[in-house]
This record gives sequence, C-alpha cells and structure tokens, in this order.
Amino acid sequence: MYKIPVSVLVVVHTEDLQVLLLERADHPGYWQSVTGSQDPGETLYQTAVREVTEETGLISTDYILTDWQKQNRYEIYEEWRWRYGPDVYFNTEHVFDLCVPGTMPIKIAAREHLNYVWLPWQQAAEKVFSSSNAEAIRELPKRYELAQHTNPHPL
Repeated sequence: MYKIPVSVLVVVHTEDLQVLLLERADHPGYWQSVTGSQDPGETLYQTAVREVTEETGLISTDYILTDWQKQNRYEIYEEWRWRYGPDVYFNTEHVFDLCVPGTMPIKIAAREHLNYVWLPWQQAAEKVFSSSNAEAIRELPKRYELAQHTNPHPL
C-alpha cells in the first residue's frame, strides 16, 4: 500500500524553546522534527497525535498540540518516491507544534530513528535537513509568544 502524499510536521518544544530533534535511521546525520504521513481515514490532528506517540513515546494529548493551519508543498526526495503511488512527486505537509513543560527522555522508534537531542531553537533550525522544518523552527518564537498573549498559561 502506498503512502498518502499528505503529512504532518510536529515541532516538539519546551516552554523555553528547546526543540526536540530526531536523527533518521535511514539517513544518519539527517535530523528532523516529528514527521509522518497521514493514514486513510485520519484527520491531520489524529496523524499528528499518532506520529508523536510512535516517534517519541510522548502522549501529545497530555500537552498542548497546536495546528498552525500552515501547509508546505514540496517535491518528494527521489530516494523516497517509491513509497508513493506512480506519478506522485509532491507532498503537502501540515505544520503543528507540541509544547511540553521541559526536556525529557524520549523513547525513539528504533526502526525510524537513531538518536534524539534537545537544542535551543536557533541551533535546531540550523541542524535540520529540511528547509520547511527549519522555517517552522524559526517561526516558533513568534508563534509561542502570540500563544502566550492569547492564553497566558498554556500548560
């Protein structure tokens, strides 16, 4: 069964903007936030919740998961195109963030990731391989500050 060319990007971060990054097992040295394709019948929110749990062991419903209502469309890397149907070249990624109270141990999915690290947002933005991931991390301080004004006690 082919993957649906719709995915989520979930930037997991702390209140002081430490960002969780995961190192890809199929591409050592490639660091990213939580990502994953939508399964048939799932809402984007359900996809984000599932991917966070699968890739980190965190239960995102215990924290604040925010849909940014932002989409990125990008060409699927040729090396990963076989996962999608014939003539599928582009993916639409939907951006979320998950705010947790502080850095914590993560239970990575061994078949997907080799390691994890918490980094200040500036360093995390420099370390990720995906430009849309870097852009989301750079946008995080502004979005988090805005959320603080909307809801002064997010956790």
